[in-house]
Amino acid sequence: MNIVTPDSGLLFWMVIIFGLLFFILAKFGFPIITSMVESRNASIEKSLKDAKEVEVRMNEMVREHARMIEDAQKQHSEIIKEATEAKNAMIEQAKAQASEEAAKIIAQAHVRIEAEKESALRDIRREVAMLSVGIAEKVLRKELDTKEAQDVLDETLFSEVTRLNTDLNS
Repeated sequence: MNIVTPDSGLLFWMVIIFGLLFFILAKFGFPIITSMVESRNASIEKSLKDAKEVEVRMNEMVREHARMIEDAQKQHSEIIKEATEAKNAMIEQAKAQASEEAAKIIAQAHVRIEAEKESALRDIRREVAMLSVGIAEKVLRKELDTKEAQDVLDETLFSEVTRLNTDLNS
């Protein structure tokens, strides 16, 4: 028996066994194999479809995430703007209050200065009056050291009082 050139009996039995094997495979094996291939193909198509849906969802989520970040940045900007405006308003209010307080303090200082000025003027007038009375007293003593000068002064004063009294009564 030669392996390279089989003889006709062997070839006959090989064809019969091949046909029988082919028939069994065609009847039972190929449908199972093709159904498995088809189910695998359907599974792959379903997985591809699911992957596309996931990709679409991911793109939507990425867009939503970007929109949320943009909204957050806008809110951040608005909050900073409001905080800056509030800070500026507080500074302006503090400046206005400080100006009002300064004006009140200056007005109070002017009032105190005027009061002290009036007080000083009263003190000076009192001193001048005291000095004038002192000088007048010294002058009168010097002029009235004689009895005749005192009598002349008494008569002059009496005549002036009488004249003023008659003027008031009329």
